[in-house]
Amino acid sequence: MKRLHARDLAHAFGRDEIFSGIDFSLDAGEIVALVGPSGCGKTTLLRLCAGLLDVQDGRIENAFDNPASMFQQPSLLPWKTTLDNIALGLKARGIGKQQRLQAAEALALRLGLATSDLGKFPHQLSGGMQSRVSLARALALQPDLLLLDEPFAALDIGLKEELYALLLAEQAARGMGVLMITHDLMEAVRLADRILVMAAEPGRIVRRLELGLPALQRDDAWIYRQTAELLQLSAVRDSFGLTPRATPASDAGQCTALRETVVTPLAAKARSRC
Repeated sequence: MKRLHARDLAHAFGRDEIFSGIDFSLDAGEIVALVGPSGCGKTTLLRLCAGLLDVQDGRIENAFDNPASMFQQPSLLPWKTTLDNIALGLKARGIGKQQRLQAAEALALRLGLATSDLGKFPHQLSGGMQSRVSLARALALQPDLLLLDEPFAALDIGLKEELYALLLAEQAARGMGVLMITHDLMEAVRLADRILVMAAEPGRIVRRLELGLPALQRDDAWIYRQTAELLQLSAVRDSFGLTPRATPASDAGQCTALRETVVTPLAAKARSRC
């Protein structure tokens, strides 16, 4: 089975240590989510796995043959049409024009773009449409490993739900390994098979969470319930900056506030969906 394995990775920029002691694996057909605060090194770690940065300490063993990446900013070429943007990677690989445009069109339509969108330029597309084009551009390469750096962060919840469904369907059909970064714990619970919780200064993995139910079988009630349960773990609360750091007398009140504003509403949503 194809596998990506990071072993005892450490990285620094100048004198600033970004992370150390990072060790995890990702198998084909699996989605692993990295969650944690800004500055813990998630994006640097993803770029190392993509081969965009050189490994300084430790090693990465990557048996995947064909990785592709998708980032928060779609970074579409403004002078290229939707179809040409999707086909860009295929052109770089030397695929003939007719073949690459046919493949790009078929993929675009499967991901919910209309025929009328294919001749449009990026500035004529909504943010959601641009994200679909970016996802199509990555999938056009037929990757066996997909690296995602908060690609859905700027979208509203309706568009997110649509793209979640598209991603899960494509991942299941292709058997891709997916490594994703997100600041959204509920997004990680919705999509991932495993969640790696990171802390900062320096970046490190502080909790490894297994989500036993396959992503395609999870409903909203399950997702709300799991998210509420995870937020009761101190390592998860610390990662999201939700742990009280005041005096002992006020800690209880802040913990109560956390339960009332985050955990209890999620649990209530879970019950209402059952």
